[in-house]
Amino acid sequence: MQEQITTVEKIIEELKLVFDPEIPVNIYDLGLVYNVSVDDNRVAHIVMTLTAPGCPVADMLVDDVREAALIDGIDSVNVELTFDPPWDKSMMSEEARLELGFF
Repeated sequence: MQEQITTVEKIIEELKLVFDPEIPVNIYDLGLVYNVSVDDNRVAHIVMTLTAPGCPVADMLVDDVREAALIDGIDSVNVELTFDPPWDKSMMSEEARLELGFF
């Protein structure tokens, strides 16, 4: 179990390097990543959302997330896009809110 926690933490660190091209904050701190888990078959499962359902860069962001999560010890990545619950700015980390001027 400890190995899975470490792997999840590594994936989260990689997801913090993925940015929405329209917003200068990483997708993890934006609150777009709802869940990260790894199963016994070395498959990473990521549940995420977008800032809006009609996001023009949705495909690119999902591909970037899939690529970022494909770290050593992970054989494949399943990214599930959801809009339930819908994203809002309260989901951002404190750092992201400060970066974007939301107090």
